[in-house]
Amino acid sequence: MTDVFEVLNQPPALEDYNLFTTDKALMQAAEVNGAGWAKDRLTVYGSRLGDAETIENGRLAHKHPPQLKLFDRFGHRRDEVEFHPAWHSIMSLIIGEGLHSAPWAEPKPGAHVARAAAYIMHAQIEPGSQCPTTMTYGSVPAIRKDRHLSETWLPKIYSRQYDGSNKPVTQKTGALIGMGMTEKQGGSDVRSNTTVATPSGNAGEYIITGHKWFFSCPQNDAHLVLAQSPNGLSCFFVPRWLPDGSKNPVQIQRLKDKVGNKSNASSEVEFHNAHGWLLGEEGRGVPTIIEMGTYTRLDCALGSTGLLRGAVAQALHHVAHRRAFQRHLIDQPLMTNVVADLAIESEAATMLALRLARAFDRAEEDPAEAAFRRLCTPAVKYWICKRSPNAVVEAMEVHGGNGYVDEGPLGMLYKEIPLNSIWEGSGNVMCLDVLRALQKGQDGLDAYFAELMPARGSDKRLDAAINDLKVEFADLTEIEHRARRVVEKMMATLQGALLLRHSTPAVADAFCASRLGGDWGHAFGTLPKGVDTRAIADRALPG
Repeated sequence: MTDVFEVLNQPPALEDYNLFTTDKALMQAAEVNGAGWAKDRLTVYGSRLGDAETIENGRLAHKHPPQLKLFDRFGHRRDEVEFHPAWHSIMSLIIGEGLHSAPWAEPKPGAHVARAAAYIMHAQIEPGSQCPTTMTYGSVPAIRKDRHLSETWLPKIYSRQYDGSNKPVTQKTGALIGMGMTEKQGGSDVRSNTTVATPSGNAGEYIITGHKWFFSCPQNDAHLVLAQSPNGLSCFFVPRWLPDGSKNPVQIQRLKDKVGNKSNASSEVEFHNAHGWLLGEEGRGVPTIIEMGTYTRLDCALGSTGLLRGAVAQALHHVAHRRAFQRHLIDQPLMTNVVADLAIESEAATMLALRLARAFDRAEEDPAEAAFRRLCTPAVKYWICKRSPNAVVEAMEVHGGNGYVDEGPLGMLYKEIPLNSIWEGSGNVMCLDVLRALQKGQDGLDAYFAELMPARGSDKRLDAAINDLKVEFADLTEIEHRARRVVEKMMATLQGALLLRHSTPAVADAFCASRLGGDWGHAFGTLPKGVDTRAIADRALPG
């Protein structure tokens, strides 16, 4: 007789597995984009991330958000953020892997791709820690142009020792950087900023007064800040501590109570005669900080790719173990269609994101890659970050009621996934940036079409999509009105070309049939007849 209290038919937790070696799409994408040399390193990191203890630390960091401590018990300002020990453990992991600086500290072919693959894996376990990591990564190109700042700060930034202490940088083993652009009145319109920077009389030093409405990671050691100087909007390096060992008067007002991204501290701050040092030229603050934004936009796409893979891996693991009506869910044709469709979405995002990372590796030596990067960075961010939320919702539904319980990982993934579409410029901002890139010359579009050509002729649906795009670009009437649709077509076509060249025939054919050929419904799980859904699902299983 069955024990009515026995726990039956509940899938085991997905833990103690390797996030790299169980992700065939990620392994393939890393290899074909020039990071095959990093296979052993990525395998080790994938194992560490999949360890049960690491997964638990990720859960705890999300469960116990940071706390703001404005004053000490005597009334002195502290302006400190206190984190759960799990946060520091996760930060030690990601900094130890060098995801904040490795391509700069140890440059080699494929370094950005190798980092991108590790970044995708890390997002699946604890994405909040990627905020201080990506801003530090993106800050390096601007900082290294300043000799004085480079001498003091780059050795600390390049360090793989995480140091979360609140001390002057000269007393620390490592440093992290943030940025502050957004104000209450402006949002993405940073040229309307009102924060003011006045020359102090010392070379390059300014006194800054004003505020920032979103100021992520106030615990970081310095921030790149936009402020209005006498010659226009400029970028300033604002350290937490001043060279004389005193605290810079950057005063935290409160921490944001966000929908997700709970482990990471996002704040509002005021500058009360804070000291900052000019980075770049006066009046050229937006180009200076936008260079940083180029790298963080890449990371938004990578982060969403990782969250998507995390949700799809959980869904596949669930259906492989859960039974209903005397069969495993994965053996039931309609469910196989759903998870295969999700797997296609995840693999297409992975291949596209790592192709973009390859452009970051090659942009300095290859003008075509630089043009491809300029055009496709906002396009890739728009496309992956915009499509991933619906897929994560579908993955949650696969779990039934269990997916909607916050104890499991789907709740965190669900609340985190909209963020990357908002960070570093929302959807319209990205599409308008694509148009700006197109207006600056033909090089970007030429580089984009050159990437499609090796796959042309291998699938009639891809060929039709390429021809359709050429028609789109031949008529620029109302191009701003059509911007989202044009970017969608560009990215889906590029994904199809990449999958035809680098994935399995089953995945590539299913993608072209559904995403390019129009034989697809309005929800996941509507792949057409003839698709080998079981082969696609099996390829994506996390173990």
